[in-house]
Amino acid sequence: MRIAVLDDWQNAARGSADWTALELRAKLVFFQKPFADEDEAAAALADFDIIMAMRERTPFPASLVARLPRVKMFNLTGRRARLIDMAAMTARGVTVCTTGGGDDGGGTAELALALMLAVARGIPRADAAVRAGGFQAGTSAGIELAGKTLGLIGLGRIGQLMARYAAALDMRVLAWSQNLTKERAEAGGAIYAPKARLVAEADVISLHLVLSPRTAGVLGAAEIAAMKPGTILINTARAGLVDQEAMLAAVQAGHISAGLDVFDIEPIPPGHPLFAAPNTVLTPHIGYGTCETFRDFYRQSIGNVAAFLDGAPINLASPG
Repeated sequence: MRIAVLDDWQNAARGSADWTALELRAKLVFFQKPFADEDEAAAALADFDIIMAMRERTPFPASLVARLPRVKMFNLTGRRARLIDMAAMTARGVTVCTTGGGDDGGGTAELALALMLAVARGIPRADAAVRAGGFQAGTSAGIELAGKTLGLIGLGRIGQLMARYAAALDMRVLAWSQNLTKERAEAGGAIYAPKARLVAEADVISLHLVLSPRTAGVLGAAEIAAMKPGTILINTARAGLVDQEAMLAAVQAGHISAGLDVFDIEPIPPGHPLFAAPNTVLTPHIGYGTCETFRDFYRQSIGNVAAFLDGAPINLASPG
């Protein structure tokens, strides 16, 4: 029995759980680097019986699933899997299991807060200047967030945490989503505002929606153009929520700044224009990637695989 542990980009898997019992029952191979494309993934995984994958990293469309006839079980960290065709796996007789972990969104909310502060005060550029021996040379004055307006696109668990953080910073909080009401916004610590008003008034806009056909491009070229000069855009949700071409143009023009944890292509390809934009702070999709979440992910994943090997699978995913 051969088990592939994928997407261990931060070398976190080994240290997050005890793999000893599983290693006595199967051959484990840990993959630290992303696959270049579907062909590379198919070739690398052809001889494995079980795949343990990290959410939102390696895509598993139906075309790849069809090229892995040996796979009997697929384990995914987390419960949502936009890049995974679970229905195709189930149709081919693959047992698909998921885990909990990171469900409260705390890690992602804290990263959104960190990005907001880092952009507002130019922390990465200041750090680089000190390390280069220039101290304050090459840096610029940042802004204070107290008294500014935070606009939240989405007021679920993560959005509500951001509302609380903003209140602690003495910021005014506006919120909008397609289903949000005035009463629910107030209960979540925000003032309801139509999207157009939020975009026009906010000094910082932070996205906290699930990507779906309904929410794709919720911040389009018109909304980005309507933002105040100097607006800070924070995205720790999904790149597809924002018109990427319009966002890039606005960043390059200096109209807005951005703190981004998610991108339309991940990892970001070499030479991407965002690399040359000094008014951005970029992190490598680590919103949920905390030590606490990884411990939950991998301990539960090991339990799922052990149960499958025992013939009594647990935490079965819905194919829908």
